[in-house]
Amino acid sequence: MRGWATVITVLVPDEQGVAALAGVDGVTVVRYDPAVPLPTDADVLVPSFLDTTDPAVFVDQLPGLRLIQLQTTGAENWIGRIPDHVLLSTARGAHGGSTAEWALGVLIAVYRELIPFERSRLARDWTRRPTDTLQDKRVLVLGAGDLGQRMRRRLEACDATVTLVGTRARDEVRGIDEVPDLLAEHDAVVLMVPLTERTTGLVDAEFLARMRDGAVLVNAARGKVVDTDALVAELTAGRLRAALDVTDPEPLPVDHPLWSAPGLVLTPHVAGSVHDYLRRAYRVVVPEVAKFAAGAVPDNLVHGEY
Repeated sequence: MRGWATVITVLVPDEQGVAALAGVDGVTVVRYDPAVPLPTDADVLVPSFLDTTDPAVFVDQLPGLRLIQLQTTGAENWIGRIPDHVLLSTARGAHGGSTAEWALGVLIAVYRELIPFERSRLARDWTRRPTDTLQDKRVLVLGAGDLGQRMRRRLEACDATVTLVGTRARDEVRGIDEVPDLLAEHDAVVLMVPLTERTTGLVDAEFLARMRDGAVLVNAARGKVVDTDALVAELTAGRLRAALDVTDPEPLPVDHPLWSAPGLVLTPHVAGSVHDYLRRAYRVVVPEVAKFAAGAVPDNLVHGEY
């Protein structure tokens, strides 16, 4: 731990941030406008939600920058692209509930055939039929952090059986190296991993081929975790089903085959985008910035030398 000699300046992109950080000891809050030069004396930057700005733009304008505090959990746009002396902290825990809710919703939609029934409504077709159910399904969740734990609680409330997978095996968590042998034992696979060198392309043709016939792949992670061409092939063959909130490429081009692929539920990267998402984000951002202002290490630090 180390303390700062002066009050630190924190740049935020919105009025919610100004209000949320007002009154935090040792902090001066300034709202920035990306269209105008940034205050060069800033110590901390809070980028906007899902900001895709090249990190070099911020680093070049902020010579005194010491911490970038994200409003999201995903940090792939920043890791490896900022100097080691600049710390990077995420908003882990802010949006896990919303994302897990989306994943649960699409699984229920797939098994209960809610989208086909909606098409029947539009056609004024009152044809009754039984559907599948999430009850008693075995679901493999790749990602055992905050998001994976929230997903497990929701699935178990629906009487599904959950297997969590982490980077290493531990109590109630299987290791990532066990996944090839686990795939055939599960009815659905939910992706909730960060995008890293190890997870890029993780779900390739071999991975998909190991999934059981009729299984459902849910991607609530990042598009590049999945080999899109391999998934399109499986969907077109009718062997697998899927629900995607993220794609590779993203946004999806208008002529991309995913638009017309059968057995697919597709949403435009909105799993964590719910009303009050900023309030949830700042509920994590504020204590992270406060700890840094007090000379402590932020809890969600993912990059940098302190």
